[in-house]
Amino acid sequence: MQYVTHYSSPLGEIFLAADEIGLTGLWFEGQKYFALHLDREHEEKDVPALERAKQWLKIYFSGREPELKVPLHFAGTAFQKEVWEILCTIPYGQTITYGEIAARIAARKGLPHMSAQAVGGAVGHNAISIIVPCHRVIGADGSLTGYAGGTDRKRRLLELERRGSLCF
Repeated sequence: MQYVTHYSSPLGEIFLAADEIGLTGLWFEGQKYFALHLDREHEEKDVPALERAKQWLKIYFSGREPELKVPLHFAGTAFQKEVWEILCTIPYGQTITYGEIAARIAARKGLPHMSAQAVGGAVGHNAISIIVPCHRVIGADGSLTGYAGGTDRKRRLLELERRGSLCF
């Protein structure tokens, strides 16, 4: 069973989902792939993983790096999960390129190279936005390419992490 709740952020309404294991989704209302893996039958209820996620978001949007951990439960392919786990290692306030993630995966698998575009597809399907920081992934030229919640939100999230406040 999945449980859902809402959170009002400075960047718009956020919809959260969790099951007994952990957080399964965090989406801005109306974003691309919104609630993609949400069970048809779910209940509006603040279970511990959702309460923890809302506490994490409150700290995050205050301009500080949250130190508390939110239990996560990924729903995706083995490759997507591998990419999402790498996203979780990107330090607060820093960025990485799709190519750098591809190079890490290639090195782990002993491959000469890995497609940055394949990595981009996995990053784009990350269902746990912000907490799994897909907004910290940028193009090779430093551009803010793609973000399911919109590139304007991506820019603002990066500004929040770098400056401790949102610029509007």
